[in-house]
Amino acid sequence: MANDTENFVKNTLAKVAEYVEDVATMTVRTEFTRIDSEEADSFKQAKPAALTVIKLDGDCLSVIPMRQAAEGRVEIDAELLEVHRQNVATAIEYRARIMESLLNAFQSRFK
Repeated sequence: MANDTENFVKNTLAKVAEYVEDVATMTVRTEFTRIDSEEADSFKQAKPAALTVIKLDGDCLSVIPMRQAAEGRVEIDAELLEVHRQNVATAIEYRARIMESLLNAFQSRFK
């Protein structure tokens, strides 16, 4: 029994370490494509529109969509930014659920 428990702990910790390494940086990239394009495969021609990188230590980088406005000014593309914000929120929520599931599985093994 001790060997089974030790093996489980070692395997679980290895998986958790691998997962933590994978999630140490979460990157959310929102891209756009013109669907009115004559190119048959316009999704392969998608261009970046917004980017958010969140590191496990809390560091964050965001590149937000801007558009040229009158008189040479630039302004935020609010609609595209909102889509990107929703993508970021979904990614954060998903990662939190996965981490919670891993923690619950680990805790239930030792009850």
